[in-house]
Amino acid sequence: MSKRILVVDDEPNIIISVQFLMSREGFDVSIARDGDEALDAIRVQRPDLVVLDVMMPKRNGFEVCEAVRSDPELAAVRILMLTAKGREADFDKGMKLGADAYLAKPFSTRELVQKVRELLESSA
Repeated sequence: MSKRILVVDDEPNIIISVQFLMSREGFDVSIARDGDEALDAIRVQRPDLVVLDVMMPKRNGFEVCEAVRSDPELAAVRILMLTAKGREADFDKGMKLGADAYLAKPFSTRELVQKVRELLESSA
């Protein structure tokens, strides 16, 4: 059974490229376009990994990460923050809130695939 990945971003170009990349790697991919939609999808779909943007409408990625980490039923969901907020303070905040990894945009597709694989293997 292929691993499930939820891609959460409000930028259509990012969604299209990450969705294509993850599908090509054999993952079952779904998408959400804002923080509220992301939380609903996480609770219903229980993805193995969430690729999560920070700057989004309704609820930002930090808030989504914090909500997921505060729910014991979602503890196994891995979170990879993929965001333009690449300052060290943003990285530290994401990691303190419970993100498993943090990549800054623009990102290398090879690095993204490698990080996704590492996170999924470590959760197996």
